[in-house]
Amino acid sequence: MRVAIIGGGVMGEALTAALLTKGVAQPSHVAVCDVLEQRRQHLASTYGVAVHQEAAAVLEGAHIAVLAVKPQEFPALATSLRGRLSPGQTVLSIMAGVPMASLMQGLGHEKVVRAMPNTPAQIGAGATVWVASPKVGPQEKEEVRRVLGALGLEMEVENEKYVDMATAVSGSGPGFVFLLLEAFVEGAVAIGMPRAMAVQLVLQTFAGSVRYAQQTGRHLAELRAQVTSPGGTTAAGILALEKAAVRGAIMEAIQSAYRKARELAEGGPLTSS
Repeated sequence: MRVAIIGGGVMGEALTAALLTKGVAQPSHVAVCDVLEQRRQHLASTYGVAVHQEAAAVLEGAHIAVLAVKPQEFPALATSLRGRLSPGQTVLSIMAGVPMASLMQGLGHEKVVRAMPNTPAQIGAGATVWVASPKVGPQEKEEVRRVLGALGLEMEVENEKYVDMATAVSGSGPGFVFLLLEAFVEGAVAIGMPRAMAVQLVLQTFAGSVRYAQQTGRHLAELRAQVTSPGGTTAAGILALEKAAVRGAIMEAIQSAYRKARELAEGGPLTSS
């Protein structure tokens, strides 16, 4: 499988590294485009992939063309790619807030996939929700699964609305989790724990709790009850959290992020400055 990656920034490099590390593609089958010479030199020397300055130059022979640029750069990119894509090529967009209709209209191409990866994809622990246009066939979908699977969990959906929902949950979610991690650390420091010790304990507590939930498959409420003894320390802490409406605040954070995702999708970067 040959992959063209347009945009050699953080996510473009993460995808390049993941494809090679997971054996999805060989360096000779990956081409990356970036406008910055420094980035091109870095990618070529680090990963041994072909690099180009012009987006159209990486398309030749590619099965999948990944759009990994910033959403506001799409209008100019679409102009440069329009008419350059072959009917057999699949375009895989990982740009936030660019809906399927804008992708197909801007590129003049119907074989399009829209995906929403998240930050942990940089270490192969990401979560990506994606949707494909009707023109993307079973074989092309399997290729998309292999590409996105290199970044972590991949989940295909039938309705594009779930990609916007994933933007709020798994896309923005790491930011919410990091805020909670900060709060846990500050709480530990406030009761006298050394900061270095607090960071180590908090990170392992979150990581271990997630792994435990994944491996047991039990309902989250059941797991919470399991660690909450009547009149115990956990019960006292949860009471404080409920009094502070932490549960409601997290729910509102996700709903606010979703509303913003919908605004971006409906506004469309093709018409934004």
